[in-house]
Amino acid sequence: MAQEYMSAAGGADERKFVPPLPRISIQCFCETEEVHGLLSQAAADRRAGRTHMTVQMGGLAAAREFYEAAPTPNVIALETTSTPDALLMSLDSLAEVCDPDTKVIIIGHTNDILLYRRLIDRGVTDYLVVPMDPLDFLGSISAVFGTDKAKQLGRTLAFFGARGGAGSSTIAHNVAWAISQDLLQDVVIADLDLPFGTSGLNFNQDPVQGIADAIYAGERLDENFLDRLMSKCTDRLSLMASPGTLEREYDVEQTPLDQLFALVRGNVPATVLDVPHMWSGWAHSTLMQADDIIITATPDLTSLRNTKNLVDHLKANRSHDRQPFLVLNQVGIPKRPEIAPKEFGDSVGLEPSAVVAFDPQLFGTAANNGQMIAEMQASAKPVEAFGTLAETLMGKREVRARKRSALSPLLEKLKRKG
Repeated sequence: MAQEYMSAAGGADERKFVPPLPRISIQCFCETEEVHGLLSQAAADRRAGRTHMTVQMGGLAAAREFYEAAPTPNVIALETTSTPDALLMSLDSLAEVCDPDTKVIIIGHTNDILLYRRLIDRGVTDYLVVPMDPLDFLGSISAVFGTDKAKQLGRTLAFFGARGGAGSSTIAHNVAWAISQDLLQDVVIADLDLPFGTSGLNFNQDPVQGIADAIYAGERLDENFLDRLMSKCTDRLSLMASPGTLEREYDVEQTPLDQLFALVRGNVPATVLDVPHMWSGWAHSTLMQADDIIITATPDLTSLRNTKNLVDHLKANRSHDRQPFLVLNQVGIPKRPEIAPKEFGDSVGLEPSAVVAFDPQLFGTAANNGQMIAEMQASAKPVEAFGTLAETLMGKREVRARKRSALSPLLEKLKRKG
C-alpha cells in the first residue's frame, strides 16, 4: 500500500482523494524548517481535524529521548538527513522505547529504493521523499489506516459484572479515563445499559442523543452521524451515553450493534463497552467478539460461582484469545465475610489483575460529583490499579517496564546526588 501511494502521489495535478483520518495520535520530529512547515500545514488540514497531531524540531535523537519517559503515539513521523547506516542505527535505538504497534513514517531527502526496502524490512510503515506536500503525508497515513487491516485500528474492551452491583461500570469508566489521560489514546465509552446506564451521571454529562440513536439509526449511521452522537468529556475521551429512561422498551438486535462497533473501532484506538449484567443473545455476542473481556467481581460466593461459570464458558468459546481479566472490587468491607483474593483467583483459574479496596467516601463522592477517581484524588491506590490495567489492556505494560529499566541508572545517580 505504501509503495503504491509513493508512485501515485507524484503528480500534483492528479491529487489522490484523502479521507479524514481517524482519531489517532501523531507526533512528528523534524530536522529542517521546510519539513516542519509542511507538517504543520498537514496538522492544520481539515482531514487531520480528528487527530491529535504535534510537530516539533529534533529528529530521531529528540524522539529517542522523548519516548524514554513518554507513551508512544499511534504514528511517529521522523525527518532524517542522516546517512542510511546512521539512520538504521538510530531506528534500532528508537525501537527500544517504542511500542511495537506504533507506525513509523520516515521522511528523507534521498530517493533511494534500496534504503526504502531496508526500512520496510525494519518495520517502518512508509518512506516519503522531500519535496512533497501536506496531502502526500496525510495520504500516507490514510493508506495505512484505510486498509481492511486498519479497520481493526481500535481495540474493543468489554467490561462485564459477575453480579449486579459489582461496580463494573465504575471500573470501566475509570480505566477508560486512564487510557485517555495516562496513555494519551483516544477512547470511546459505549454504555450498553440503555434503560439504566450510569455513564452520563458518572461523567456529569446530559447529552440529548447517544448510543440508542446510533443503534436505531439504520442506514443513516456513518462517521458524520456518529460524531454528532458522541458527547466529548475530554479532548481524548468521548461518550455514547445510554438514554437512562423507561419511556420505551429497548429490544436490541445484533446486526446494528455489529455495524456500530465496527464503525467506532475503525476510528478510535480504544472502545470501552460497558455491558450490563444480563445474558441475552446480543450481550453474549458482544462479549464473544470483544478483543478483551474484563470481569468485575466482589469477594463473595455468588460472584465466585458466576465468575467461574463465565471463565469456563469464555475459555471454551475463545480458545485463541487472551484469558479474561479479573478485577476484584469492593474488597475489605468491615465485618463482611469475604473470600480472599488468592483463594478467589485459584477457584476460578485467574489471578486478579486488580484488587480495588472498599472506599465508600472516595467512590461515593466521585459518583455524586460526576468525576473519576483520579480527578478526586490522583494519589489514591485505585488510580494506580486502573492505570496498570489500562496499560495491560492496550499492550503498553511491557514497554513501560522496559523504559523504566532503561532509565534506572540515571534515576539511581539522581538519588545518590540527592
